[in-house]
Amino acid sequence: MAELGWTDVEELAVRLLEAHPGVDPLTVRFTDLHRWVTELDGFTADSKDSNEKKLEAIQMAWYEEWQEQEQE
Repeated sequence: MAELGWTDVEELAVRLLEAHPGVDPLTVRFTDLHRWVTELDGFTADSKDSNEKKLEAIQMAWYEEWQEQEQE
């Protein structure tokens, strides 16, 4: 399994969708999102390297994935 970091936005979005099915990403607080990302298998980046911009990018990518799944 490849190592994941804060810039692997699309892969993180897919993994979050799989790990938290049925959760509307827009309802997730950044504190929870941060924790969920750092708990994903293969995530090896320093948790202190995140910021609001990175978390927002992950949340938006996850939301796009979630919307696609909801339309199926």
